[in-house]
Amino acid sequence: MREDDEASGRVTLAAVAKEAGVSMPTVSKVLNGRSDVSRATRAKVEKLLDLHGYRRRVQPAARHPLIEIVFHELESVWAMELIRGLENVAKENRATVVLTESGTRHTPDPDWLPGVLQRRPLGVVLVFSSLPEDIKRQLRAAAIPFVVIDPAGDPDPDVPSVGSANWAGGLAATRHLTERGHRRIAIITGPGDMLCSLARLDGYRSAMAMAGLEVDPRLTCFGDFHVQGGFEQAMKLLEGPDRPTAIFAGSDLQALGVLEAARVKGLRVPEDLSVVGYDDVPLAQWSSPPLTTVHQPLRHMAEEASRMLLRPDDPGASAQRIELASHLVVRQSTAVLEDCPCDHSGPPALRAGVTP
Repeated sequence: MREDDEASGRVTLAAVAKEAGVSMPTVSKVLNGRSDVSRATRAKVEKLLDLHGYRRRVQPAARHPLIEIVFHELESVWAMELIRGLENVAKENRATVVLTESGTRHTPDPDWLPGVLQRRPLGVVLVFSSLPEDIKRQLRAAAIPFVVIDPAGDPDPDVPSVGSANWAGGLAATRHLTERGHRRIAIITGPGDMLCSLARLDGYRSAMAMAGLEVDPRLTCFGDFHVQGGFEQAMKLLEGPDRPTAIFAGSDLQALGVLEAARVKGLRVPEDLSVVGYDDVPLAQWSSPPLTTVHQPLRHMAEEASRMLLRPDDPGASAQRIELASHLVVRQSTAVLEDCPCDHSGPPALRAGVTP
């Protein structure tokens, strides 16, 4: 380290390289987000740079007209709605959408990082995921902005995100059922380690409390947002004489599983069992019967995330958090209970949950 650097408290890259036991080119590769550095070496150099408070100069590199979206799985209609939203914005900006399946619902696989650094897209949209600090540092070092859609947990203050009003959606779905006289209402929410699942569950509990109803823990289930999970949980809920008269499923796919479980049990929907879903994917209106559900603006969420990526120089955008509204869509899978003290004077279509 030169004397003037010692006096000012600044650290040189040569000093970092010496302390880390690596060459100057290796430190340079780490700073530039290059992929040809081992994970252990990268972590050591990153730690020393942070320890010495080294200020990086992010050099704008040539980026390709790509918007990358990262899922932990690509097998649902839910994912297709997000992809369509990205496509809308990508076309406006003459860009192409790149699809990546990687990791878990909490974080992409570390092996994903070298590829995205090499592709240098305009930005990355991650679905559900959170980002470890080392991945965030490397994306920023390569000047690749990122946004999380529907984060699995509470995102760090420096991570931009787009979500929807999950608590309000859970409240609206459950109130729809309590207002139709249902008292034994079950919920099949999503995985218990995801923020959206817990928010919908909290909305359900709030609606039950507002109606003066106790929440029976036996009627609270955690699913996986898929048809099979909804079917399996519903089969358990519908066992025995003290079954629920209504089930709020935390996704439309789970609701389809509930409809199939009702069919297997010989129950009619909505006459014997009312069902409410969540998401309002296109398939919901074609189920039998058409599904009452909470509309989650999936395409709009993806569009907003894409636009955030394309305006990274916007002041405050790096920590922006957007929550979009959700609303109930009433179709034919819910009915008023015969012994409900509600007004039964409406036509049968209204009592079956259909807005005339």
